[in-house]
Order: sequence, then structure tokens, then C-alpha cells
Amino acid sequence: MIKLPNPNIGKVSLLVAILTWLALLFVDITRIFSSINQMESDVLPEISFILEIIFFITVYLFYNYQISKSENNDFLNLIWRGASTGLIASGVSLLISFFYTLLGDSKLASDQLLLNFFYHVNFALITLFLISCSLLWKHLILYQKSKNIVKQWQLFEILMLISMFFIFFNKNSLDYSFLFGLVIITIFSISLSFNLKWIPYLTFKEKWKSILFLVIIIIAASYLFGQLLSYSESSLILINLTDNLFLIGLFSFVFIYSIFSFLVTLFNLPTSSVFEQKLVEAINFQRLSQSIKPGQNENQVLDILIDSSMSAAYADAGWLEMLDDEGKSIFIHERFIDKEEVSKLHQHINGLKPFSNFDWEKPYNENKVFQGKIDFAPYKSALVVPLTTNQTTVGRLYLVKEVKDAFNKEMINIISTFVGQACISVENYRLLNEAIKNERYKEELKIAQRVQRSLLPDTLHHDQSFDIAAFSVAADEVGGDYYETYPLEERKFAVIIGDVSGKGTSAAFNMSQMKGIFHSLVQLKPSPSEFIKKANVALGLCLEKNHFITTSFYIIDTIHKNITYSRAGHCPTLYFKNSNQECDYLSIDGMGLGILRSALFEQYVHEKSFKYEKDDVMLLFTDGIIEAKNDDGIEFGYERLKNTLKKNAGLSPKQIQEKIIEEVYSFIGQTTAMDDDYSLVVIKFN
Repeated sequence: MIKLPNPNIGKVSLLVAILTWLALLFVDITRIFSSINQMESDVLPEISFILEIIFFITVYLFYNYQISKSENNDFLNLIWRGASTGLIASGVSLLISFFYTLLGDSKLASDQLLLNFFYHVNFALITLFLISCSLLWKHLILYQKSKNIVKQWQLFEILMLISMFFIFFNKNSLDYSFLFGLVIITIFSISLSFNLKWIPYLTFKEKWKSILFLVIIIIAASYLFGQLLSYSESSLILINLTDNLFLIGLFSFVFIYSIFSFLVTLFNLPTSSVFEQKLVEAINFQRLSQSIKPGQNENQVLDILIDSSMSAAYADAGWLEMLDDEGKSIFIHERFIDKEEVSKLHQHINGLKPFSNFDWEKPYNENKVFQGKIDFAPYKSALVVPLTTNQTTVGRLYLVKEVKDAFNKEMINIISTFVGQACISVENYRLLNEAIKNERYKEELKIAQRVQRSLLPDTLHHDQSFDIAAFSVAADEVGGDYYETYPLEERKFAVIIGDVSGKGTSAAFNMSQMKGIFHSLVQLKPSPSEFIKKANVALGLCLEKNHFITTSFYIIDTIHKNITYSRAGHCPTLYFKNSNQECDYLSIDGMGLGILRSALFEQYVHEKSFKYEKDDVMLLFTDGIIEAKNDDGIEFGYERLKNTLKKNAGLSPKQIQEKIIEEVYSFIGQTTAMDDDYSLVVIKFN
């Protein structure tokens, strides 16, 4: 059997578009020659109209393919692509106008062939700009799409398709029917322009950039529209291609959506709606982590999990599949769907890829997420996240929506973290209850220790500009020290270290809360002071009155060799400066999270920045290190730690960490029990 080649839609549509434009130009040149030689032209206007429609459709197919295949479709990049196309189209049009200015009243300036050639160039550029912008706006409009928004856009596309063929009825005359069609398109454009859910997800800096790009698009659209009107008044254009309802309608849509986006982005600059949304998600983390108590069952946390996940994903239906004591699947906590339909939909989903790749027996399902298209009316997309405890899969979370490709990256990240937090709570519940029933509390706490240790990162993010090493050991079976890194963007990293008040299981629970807040807020790329303020609000809603958390939060920018940090009551960071071979503690005030649970807390939040140099060393640590006591009750202290770092600053971060821990254990003696958890993070800049 002969296998036919699979054509590249983008390349084919681009080739056809170029050939169609050349055909349009050739047809007009033929008419001009007939007119100059006073011959009757046999080329009907309808031929130009047909070629024009083919050109519109092929340009649409080309840009639709290019945008859908692009891997970099973030909001700012989409707006810039529209602005850059507008700059190119306007720039070429300005060059043409400047060329005619130089010609003045010469004979060449009134040459009909030259004028029509440049007219077709401008027509092509205007078409490329309008269609590309419209498809870029489509991706913005359909962000966090719902069934109604998808239908609204589909109706708009049908309306624009009809407007292409309107030229056969009014012959490009600006009559009442043309105005009526333009009014309908404008009303649809205004209606679509209210879909601006992407704007709150921009950072403050990105909003300013998007405002600049939108201004460029508005200016380019206004200028190109003026060029279009100037051609309407020219008697040298035999067939006017630009007085077209489709093009004028696209001008209306591009201009209106740009204006709406510009105004909403401008007025949205001082708001903090996304932070508020992330705070709600952070509070959900606390509900999940505190929902399990000894003596209760795990249904409470699973109920919160399904509600929180559906809210975060705007899901149309959802349920949980759990394994009972005999290993059989049961469906619980159905939302907006009955059990009979759940059974059929469950069978349908698991018969499709990638969902069919799931294996209950695999030990590493905790890091997997399955999403894809389904065809089970009215649902068109599904997300399945395994629930694992202690490397054993105990269930799956199912979410379905009535639109295709409905689960974006932000949704998946937050739902995965919800599931991870719920699994920790379920695991802790099961471990604690098993310990109570079998009077094996110490043995079960060792398992809890593994769960708690899993909260600490296996990988510390960094680039070639610095090396990093970390160490943590708990005084009891489980502890409350926490550290982690997160890549904010290219060559920019967040580093956090924290210490929960108290020890044992309560400290471990509070540590898991801090991890949830960190993962929720750090995705917004906040400044250190903003992070401290928001984290205090979230923790104030969930920590017990007598509990608090100290922390230090750093942002390392390896492009500008800059470190920005804030401190919330944590131990001061020790910094070795290679230029003068001296160590000193970074001085900045701060109050522990959860101590002051009101707006007054913000008065105690400060932020500082400084530059780092080659071979500088930064040491983050918890108070267990400096408060470690020997048999005589003498503390290890800040001065010993400073001298130890200064003496070993020339070593690698891993070696520095080992030397410090070795020095601490040597000081307290082999028989002295630890009073508190020991944790430290060593960063050395290359």
C-alpha cells in the first residue's frame, strides 16, 4: 500500500497565498493594459473577488497553523507578535508614501502600473496584520475558556466568513447593507472584547510591556486604516480590494479589542487580584493539611480536595476513584455528575491515550499527570491525577470539561500541588491512626519522617553562576526546618529557608503548610517583601495562636549579579566577602510569620539588595546550629560559625557544609543529644 506524504499545512497555505496574491496582481495588470490600449477587458471583477477570498483563507490557515505550533505562546509574546507585524506593515507603507513624496509631480508618480503594484503590496500587508492580530486575540479570548465563550467565537468566525462573500452582493459599494453588516460585526467585537481573563496573570512589568505593545497595535491599525481610506478615493484603482466588509470588520475587531485590553491593563496595574486568588489557593492548602485529625476518617480531606480542584480548574464535573481494603475501585465525591454516568465516562476515558498508560502498580505515579481530549458528550477534555501515599497509588482524581484543551499549565500546577498536599494529609492520618491502634507510635513515626523528608527538595535549582549544597537533620523523628529553591525565570532563582516553632509532628505539619504557601505564591514571581506579607496573611488564617514560622526569602539574579532578600524573624544570614576575606551577618529586621496577624505586620517587613562577587559565600542556617550546646551548656554561637566559614571559604559548598556540621558535632560531643533541628544551605558564587 502506497503511503501518501503528510503535507505541511503552514508551508502549503503560505505558498498558495503568495501565488494567489501574484494572480491578483497579474489580473489587475491585465486590466490596466487593456485600459491603456483602449481595449475591452474580458477579465470579470468576480475573478478578483474569488482570488481575494482565497488569499484571505490561505493567510488565515497559515497564521492559525503557525500560532498553534508555536511553543512560546505566553500572553506577552502573543501581543508582541501582533505589534511587530503592525510595525512591519506600517513601516513598509510609510516607505511607499515617502517614495511617492520624492517622486513629486513627475510622470512616474501618476503611473497606473506602479500605483497598482504598491496598492497590492499595501493590501497584502493590511491583510497579514489584521488576520494575524485576530488569531492572536483568539488565543487571549479563549484563555480559561468556557462553553459559552467558545460558541461565541465560533459564531464570530462564521460571521467573518460570510462577510468575505458579501462582496458579490454589494460590489464593494458602501451602501446600507454594508453599514448594517459592519454594525453587526462591531457588536460581536465589543462582546468578545470583554473576555480579558489573561490580564490579571501578567506581572507588573509585563503589564507595562503589554501596554506599550497595544499602543503600537492601535497606532498601526489607525495608520493602515487611513491608508485604506485613501485608496477608496483614488480613480486609478480599477478594482478596489480594500473597501471590503471582511477587512473593515477585522479593523473594527482588532481596534476594539486592543482598546479594551489597553484600558483594562492600565487600570489593572495597581490591583492585586491574582495575589488574592493565590491566597485563596494557599488557604485551601491549609484546609487540606489541617483537615485530618486522629479519630476521624479521610473523607473530609478528599471532600476538600475535589472542591478545591474543581474551583481551580473551573471544571464542569469531577469525582474521585479510590481503592478499598480489598483493592477494588470505588467512586466517591461525585460533583455535577451521577454515579451511572461516572461509570460510563470512567470506562471511556481509560480506553483512550494517554489515560490508558496509567498503571496502578508503578511506584512513581506521584509525579504524573494525564490530560487529553475525550469524546463523550458533552465533555471534550479530561484531567486525571493519581493520589499516592508512600509510593503506593491509592486513588485518582478525575476532572472533565465541556471544551477542548481546557486545562492550562497554571491549573495543572495548582491541582498537582493540591493532590500532593492531600496525599500528605491522608498519609499522616493513616500513619497516626495505625500507630494508635497497634501501640507502635515510634515505629510509625519513622515512616512519617520519610514523608516529611520528602517535603525537602531532591534538586536545588541553580545555573553555572553559583553552586549550592544543603543539609538538614531533625532532632526528633520528624522536624520543622524547611528549605527550597525555585527557578523564577531564566537565570533568576528564589531561595527560602524556614524554621517552624516547636518540634515533632506539629512542626512537621506546619512545615508542610509553609511548603504549600511557597509553591503557591512563588509562581507569581513576587518580590521578597511581597512574599513575606502574603505568606503572613495565609499562615495567620491556619496556624494555632501559639505557633509561628521564621523564614528568610532570597531572589538571586545571576544576570545582574544581584541578591534581594527579606527576613521574617529568622537567623541572620552569614556572608563571606572574598574581596576582603571577611565574614559578616546580613543585618535586616523582621518578625516571624504568624506572630502579628494584622495589617500592622507590614511595618516590620523590610527588603534589601546587594551585589555579589566571584568566590563570595552565603550561608543560610536555622537556630539549631548556633544554639547547639556542649556538656557544659555552652552554645556553639555565631562567632564560632563565622570563624568556621572564614576558615573553609575556599572549599566547595558541599565541603563547606560538611566542615560546619563536623565542627558542630565535634563541639557538642558524641554523647550529647540534639536540642533542635540542624539545617543549613551553602551558596558559593562562581
